[in-house]
Amino acid sequence: MARAVWNGALTFGLVSLPVQLFTATDSHTIRFRQLQRGTADRVRNKRVNERTGEEVPPDEIVKGLDAGDAYVILEPQELEDIAPGRSRELEITGFVDLEDVEPIFFDRTYYMGPKGEQYEKVYAVLQKALERAGKVGIATFVMRNREYLVAVKAESGILTLHTLHWANEIRDPRAEIDELPGRVRLADRELKTAEQLIDALSMEWDPNDFHDTYHEKVQELVEAKKKGESVEKAEQPAEATNVIDLMDALRASVDRAKSKKGSTPRRKGGTSRKATTGRRTRARAETSLDSLTKAQLYDLAAEADVRGRSAMNREELVGALSRTGAQGRAKAS
Repeated sequence: MARAVWNGALTFGLVSLPVQLFTATDSHTIRFRQLQRGTADRVRNKRVNERTGEEVPPDEIVKGLDAGDAYVILEPQELEDIAPGRSRELEITGFVDLEDVEPIFFDRTYYMGPKGEQYEKVYAVLQKALERAGKVGIATFVMRNREYLVAVKAESGILTLHTLHWANEIRDPRAEIDELPGRVRLADRELKTAEQLIDALSMEWDPNDFHDTYHEKVQELVEAKKKGESVEKAEQPAEATNVIDLMDALRASVDRAKSKKGSTPRRKGGTSRKATTGRRTRARAETSLDSLTKAQLYDLAAEADVRGRSAMNREELVGALSRTGAQGRAKAS
């Protein structure tokens, strides 16, 4: 079982529910070691006294704020003592419609569980009530010497806690981006064609269709270097579309998207002569797939309606296509 990152009481009205928080997500970050070039010697970070150059043990390190002519020193226990509710209470101030909380405010997600079987009923009542009302509870609490604004939400039969950014942490986009468009005159035909493209590329959301391809590429690179081999370089990004070519690019995109959606699906029953011939030439077809670019492979995957194709690398596209009826088309092309 996972270890709770916070324990305390969730309160709403006069109801108090002891709860625990658990991390809901994992990170795919690849952690490299720092080495000195040309050696296998680790390079480590150390906490040192900048005046003496001597290393300082963790228990001798305190927090300090620069007050100009001196530092104000804060001990860990002092920070704990001033934390609201001594960091052990999560009080819901009120409930709001979920759709009223803009996505930009959401940060991290935690699973929330009752701290003990005797509190399961109270937990279930709040979860079900939030689910029926379509609302989230807004609260604040302190964890690891930091106060958080949070939303308590019911989803998939449990309670979750989403940390939110404070209002003054949200940057004004027009102050951050120099070249945001102002009043731009848009041609009606361009706008309608763009809407057609959006409609043609619409799909059902399935997060399992996507995965971290960069993480996989790094792992492939590591394995290749261990064997003294090299890996294929990634394709260069597409050139920016200029204003003159915009309409042509939109029309071509719509036609391409529609042709992919309208492609003939594979036969599910029966064994035709054509299907039998396709099986006989499978090996030669796979060789043909290996000769195609990633863009060509992706087009074939779209015609064959291969799920998850947008997140596949070149090798995965070849593997997926080799198991579909796309081999014959690849060979013919």
